[in-house]
Amino acid sequence: MVLPSVLINPVATMEVNLISDTVTRPSKEMLAYMAAAPVGDDVFKEDPTVNALEEKVARLFGKQAALFFPSGTMANQTAIKLHTQPGEQIICDAYAHVFNYEGGGASFNSGVSCALIQGKQGMITANQVLEKINPEDFYHSPRTGLVVLENTTNKGGGACYTQKDITEIAQVCSQHKLPLHLDGARLWNAMVASDLSPTYFGHAFQTISVCMSKGLGAPVGSVLVGDQANMDKALRIRKMLGGGMRQAGYLAAAAIYAIDHHWEALAVDHQKAKALGEALSAVSSVKKVAPVATNIVIFEMHSAALEQEFLATMQRAKIKLISMGGGKLRFVTHRDYTEQQHDYVLSTLHQLNS
Repeated sequence: MVLPSVLINPVATMEVNLISDTVTRPSKEMLAYMAAAPVGDDVFKEDPTVNALEEKVARLFGKQAALFFPSGTMANQTAIKLHTQPGEQIICDAYAHVFNYEGGGASFNSGVSCALIQGKQGMITANQVLEKINPEDFYHSPRTGLVVLENTTNKGGGACYTQKDITEIAQVCSQHKLPLHLDGARLWNAMVASDLSPTYFGHAFQTISVCMSKGLGAPVGSVLVGDQANMDKALRIRKMLGGGMRQAGYLAAAAIYAIDHHWEALAVDHQKAKALGEALSAVSSVKKVAPVATNIVIFEMHSAALEQEFLATMQRAKIKLISMGGGKLRFVTHRDYTEQQHDYVLSTLHQLNS
């Protein structure tokens, strides 16, 4: 099975970046909103736009308080440090971002290890969590300190937890007096796909991190929400990690604009991703396409040679994607991925069998 050796982009200026939904750039409207934002020194909590963003997100999730961070990694690492003590262990899926893609921060910043669960598409169950909780009186093993879920799952292909699974896991955590943190980097996508409300998530989790610079299209920032006591502690941890920013209101304004204007449009990204998944499924050299739930499409080729040929073909066509290792390739749709680009990518994929 051989892919076309030559595939020339029919539109000389057409370049398509589907590496991630982090590649988006602020729209003219967002830039104007940012430029008009009133600002102050947020290290002294005197930036009115940052304060407005934090109040907005806290109220949205039904939480007492929120804190603006420069990155989702810092927000997650702050949450881990909030809930644990050195020597403890956190429970998460083997695909979890906090374990795979945050530079070993859990061990470096908080001195904790990870008890990994082999879930399904990056999602774990209440029974699996229960099995991983170490007995409180067995001092030979690390004390279990925290459970972390990711929704949607990045390495799991944008999969979403069901309300039933989250509720059951939250009940296990409550019974064992364990805090539950949600890495909600793409929670905006999950809420659109699952039709679950922000307040539901706010009730189920002690802390939640949400990203503004992925599907929502803001240039920078994540927000951590929780109760007032935890956010007071988080402020100190953010300072320790170097996350204090001065006139951050310009960035916060972009986040406010994104929530107000870009959230519902995520459904379009999901539709495009499903179309890509269907097109890939029809390509004979593609072995498997993971179920497409939101804006991430993960697929595998029949062989390493075909994978390299596919990547070379996409490079010639000026279509950027990412290899996740282990034979997995990934497309991620986003708001800057236009209808014209989408038609071009679909056309390119359809040519692979011609």
